[in-house]
Amino acid sequence: MSKYYNPNRKSNLYTSNSPVSFRLSRSKIDLFLNCKRCFYLDRKLGVAQPPGYPFSLNSAVDKLLKKEFDILREKGQAHPLMKKFGIDAIPFKHEKLNEWRDALRGGITYHDKETNFFITGGVDDIWVNPKGELIIVDYKATSKDEEVSLDAEWQIGYKRQMEIYQWLFRKNGFKVLDTGYFVYCNGKTDIDKFDAKLEFEIKIIPYIGDDSWVEKAIKDAYECLNSDTIPEPGQDCDFCAYRIASREVE
Repeated sequence: MSKYYNPNRKSNLYTSNSPVSFRLSRSKIDLFLNCKRCFYLDRKLGVAQPPGYPFSLNSAVDKLLKKEFDILREKGQAHPLMKKFGIDAIPFKHEKLNEWRDALRGGITYHDKETNFFITGGVDDIWVNPKGELIIVDYKATSKDEEVSLDAEWQIGYKRQMEIYQWLFRKNGFKVLDTGYFVYCNGKTDIDKFDAKLEFEIKIIPYIGDDSWVEKAIKDAYECLNSDTIPEPGQDCDFCAYRIASREVE
């Protein structure tokens, strides 16, 4: 068992009717939408899903992209990729940018008074157009033969991620463009040799977000956590299916 995984967490648990605000991250809202049972076990009972392996190369791409855009942010200049894909914007400069990027210790936050939840999320980047509208940007990295897109069913999580960020910035008083962008880096494997470097094809994919579902999801998550009944297993949840299969043979 990983030393970082605690299957019986005692901290950061939701307590009904507590006067203390409860921090609910963007990823936990996504967990709720994917499987209410796993969400309840995690946030209220302290039994989280086992973590996946870290994607170190993805993290490296993320870090280098941020450095690259930050150089131009200081100069108030557009990135060549923006020009290539016809995006009239520049990287947004703000004193809280590093805080907004820090999902673990900060993030962009909003206190929902009805539920007493602090909704949080860590954004990759923010651009701004000439009208002063913020553009939410998310970096993605992969390596596959076909062209990258947002068409796969599992990528609904990417879209919800974008929409929650848009909602959070609107709740913080910013004007936010409905269209956000995914900077998608695809590692090339059709070159002749490695030469100690990995080359990428970079595509910027626009996505028109719709955050109208977010507030209902927060309210539904609140009602879920305030119930005394553990929700039924998710129909498409691999973790629930594994627990059921394990109990049947033990």
